[in-house]
Amino acid sequence: MAESDFLFKFLVIGSAGTGKSCLLHQFIENKFKQDSNHTIGVEFGSRVVNVGGKTVKLQIWDTAGQERFRSVTRSYYRGAAGALLVYDITSRETYNALTNWLTDARTLASPNIVIILCGNKKDLDADREVTFLEASRFAQENELMFLETSALTGENVEEAFLICARTILSKIESGELDPERMGSGIQYGDASLRQLRQPRGSAAQARQQCNC
Repeated sequence: MAESDFLFKFLVIGSAGTGKSCLLHQFIENKFKQDSNHTIGVEFGSRVVNVGGKTVKLQIWDTAGQERFRSVTRSYYRGAAGALLVYDITSRETYNALTNWLTDARTLASPNIVIILCGNKKDLDADREVTFLEASRFAQENELMFLETSALTGENVEEAFLICARTILSKIESGELDPERMGSGIQYGDASLRQLRQPRGSAAQARQQCNC
């Protein structure tokens, strides 16, 4: 298997029944998950993607949306670099709960966590209870990226994960995120580690020689 440059820890969060497990399944397996039951606790999936010329392994934790699992799932938030915050466009109730999920993510994971808001079940447009414009405004006010997705058709599912990963990568490159900081949710993969070790050693030698 190809070595990765980075590992990013991702979360999929939001109320029960919004299609979080189906989104993850569509992204990992490239197909819709039939007969999906409510997640108990946390499920895990991973996939290697190419982002901006880098190989990134996404380690994705799909969390239960039911209130009774909240204390369990919260422990998985720590050290997440990115999150898909999911609501169901046909359920006003799941949209109204977004603020609570967002607060959890920013306080428990990291204030710098990169979050993309996903209005899932885009294929059920006839039953829509939340307009694109309203959700778009919520995303803007809370500094979130925003897409409407369909775990059924696959529309925008890959894009949601990739946009999130691309944003994290650009924040690493700009120095805004430091993979070496504890709890950043980012680790160097094998390929990066080898490159890092090389120049650091030679830089240290150069400093010793010049006595500056």
